Amino acid sequence: MTDSDTPAPVAVIGVGRMGRHHARTYAKLAGADLRAVVDPDARRAETVADEYGCGFYDSVEALLSGEPDLAAVSVATPTQTHLATAGPLLQRGVGCLVEKPLAPTVEEARALASAAQDHGAVLQVGHTERFNPAVRAVAAMDITPRFIEIDRVSPMTFRSLDVGVVMDLMIHDLDIVLMLVRSKIQRIEAVGIAVMGDCEDICDCRIVFESGCVVNLTASRVALKTERKLRLFSEDAYVTLDYQSRSGVVLRRSSNALALSAVREAIHTGADLSDVDYQDLINVEQLAMDLPEGEDDPLTAQLGAFIRAVRSGEAPPVTAEDGYAAVDAAQRVLEGIRRHKWEGATGEGILNALP
Repeated sequence: MTDSDTPAPVAVIGVGRMGRHHARTYAKLAGADLRAVVDPDARRAETVADEYGCGFYDSVEALLSGEPDLAAVSVATPTQTHLATAGPLLQRGVGCLVEKPLAPTVEEARALASAAQDHGAVLQVGHTERFNPAVRAVAAMDITPRFIEIDRVSPMTFRSLDVGVVMDLMIHDLDIVLMLVRSKIQRIEAVGIAVMGDCEDICDCRIVFESGCVVNLTASRVALKTERKLRLFSEDAYVTLDYQSRSGVVLRRSSNALALSAVREAIHTGADLSDVDYQDLINVEQLAMDLPEGEDDPLTAQLGAFIRAVRSGEAPPVTAEDGYAAVDAAQRVLEGIRRHKWEGATGEGILNALP
């Protein structure tokens, strides 16, 4: 599809919590023509369709029959159904934005990527956090990370209990880390605990990359508060960002060179520095986030980029390969949890409960 003046006919498959947001965004997105929503729950599909003035269907087959000129689809169904849902669409050349994670296994993720390539269809993965203004600002700095810490914790919402916290929450940060580090994973150590069900609800892992970069990630869905923060250290800068407030600060070595040099000299001469306020020595900058109008909402920015990729035929900003890499990293974290040995463990519980 190349006519930039013609809105792309789009649909949303799965209109639960996330799918409803996709339908709402498409309904007001320039360049998109929301034709239909699909859900096996006919009442839910009809309710959403009435709200946004589009048609509704109860299956992918009915959608393809009723909307033969469909150009793009958001797939917001459970992860285990992604291959069965998106596969037939990709085979028809329909562009698909598949919500994260791309698939429950690397094998199914690879099958989706191959289907898109074989049939010339755009496949974008819904790692919405990539479009967070603060994340985009850090990516634009083009710095080389040496050490990264990420915490993503929240109270239990009782959603997505069919997967553990690694596939549910940590995968956001695995995708971002892979984007920032741009190196192959050398090894992973991980520990996880199941609290509410059979899957891990808490996970802490340490990833060492071939570049030497080390990343510590913590994810929990049984915390008492919500916190989503990233801290990145490089040879040239220290960056911290808050995913929730979409804000961050930067400390650059070049901006603090004189003050740091003076402190080093004072330390060498044995001077008393007990009265020095560390914060007076550093120059803190707010993370610059100059985005076009409308690009500050991550979902709007994500779907807009997807529609542009479908229209142009160019690679989307979050490719099938990116989605595959995140699933692969998540599976390696889960393997690390399985390998972890507990003193006095009986072999029951989390070691055997993980898929």
